[in-house]
Amino acid sequence: MRMYDIIHKKRHGKKLSEDEIKYFVTEYTKGNIPDYQASALLMAIAINSMDKEETSYLTKWMVNSGEVLSLDSIPGKKTDKHSTGGVGDKTTLICAMIVAALDVPVAKMSGRGLGHTGGTIDKLESIPGFRTSLTRQEFIELVKKNNIAICGQSESLAPADKLLYALRDQTATVDSIPLIASSIMSKKIAAGSDCIVLDVKVGKGAFMKTFDEARVLADLMCEIGASMNRKAVSVISDMNEPLGYAIGNSLEVVESIETLKGNGPEDLCSIAIKLAANMVSLAKDIGYEDAERLCKEVLENGKALGKFREFVKCQDGDTRVVDDYTVFKQPRRVFEYNSEKSGMIKSIDSYKIGNAACILGAGRTVKDGKIDPSAGIVLERKSGERVEKGECLAKLYTDIDNIDNAINILNTAWEIEEGV
Repeated sequence: MRMYDIIHKKRHGKKLSEDEIKYFVTEYTKGNIPDYQASALLMAIAINSMDKEETSYLTKWMVNSGEVLSLDSIPGKKTDKHSTGGVGDKTTLICAMIVAALDVPVAKMSGRGLGHTGGTIDKLESIPGFRTSLTRQEFIELVKKNNIAICGQSESLAPADKLLYALRDQTATVDSIPLIASSIMSKKIAAGSDCIVLDVKVGKGAFMKTFDEARVLADLMCEIGASMNRKAVSVISDMNEPLGYAIGNSLEVVESIETLKGNGPEDLCSIAIKLAANMVSLAKDIGYEDAERLCKEVLENGKALGKFREFVKCQDGDTRVVDDYTVFKQPRRVFEYNSEKSGMIKSIDSYKIGNAACILGAGRTVKDGKIDPSAGIVLERKSGERVEKGECLAKLYTDIDNIDNAINILNTAWEIEEGV
């Protein structure tokens, strides 16, 4: 079999066989296929796409390129949740606690943020002492003990995805739906959970800009899950505007804790319960409405908050953060960003807000870049609210002195309709 022939076949829009896809993934992972040939095939896929069967084969062999974690020693059906990425998206810190409080095991491996989107691992590491690097045995034992563990993604899981993603990032093929679906599902399936809930974001701050694109991706990932004996459901959620009010690592943890205390913003609370209810519904094999009722109960009676405290303690984090937010690293400077006019807020561009937060130190522009856990933005107003000239639209938290670049972005992030 020759890589040349596989590239030629897909370049002409023809369907690749499982053997051809297996050859590509396994030989590229071994280093036997050069980047220029792999790049050519990725571009051919981006242009001509793949059908569902091809995408399932690609996912299967990306899973098989490395270790597949066995969670069989953990009783019950194990659950996982994945978000396609957004701004202010801290739902894992809420929904995972709700689910675990209902005695459903949550075994989650999460990633770091890059660019305008945040990462769960970065948020957790803003908690002093919190340990996200766990051995396989520690991970499994914590899930057995507490029904929950969250750690960084293992290098041994789906190594083909890591190699191919780096190449996609440099060849303008990141936004190919088959490549996105296979990338996400290969990691989720290799991580070993039985039930997977997929939060597919759509809008200005998401990779999927239209509902139709998000629906295609969501359906494809669910079908891939079914083809590999996993229960999977998808939820499509809005990312035109930041989720909640806080954008930035420790700021988002604080907002998550407030939500677990019953004081969270409505949009964040709503999607967190929806995701949790889907996880519980799959794992307990009960109807969605019954699952939703159970989720609301443990949120209201404090059990979910108690689970968060237990979770932080067991991964060596400082549990004082639950009651005293000054335990988090504090920013050196706080700025107010005020409105230059009066009117009704029509929209807030989440992509621009995320980029401004990144400039303030909350995100990274390169994979290994450092972040400031205290940096970020807290919105004071959201869409549908009225603001007067000179009133605060957002507070900016940072250790840097010159925030001009962030301000320049924020100046175009709010759409305010005057005279309303």
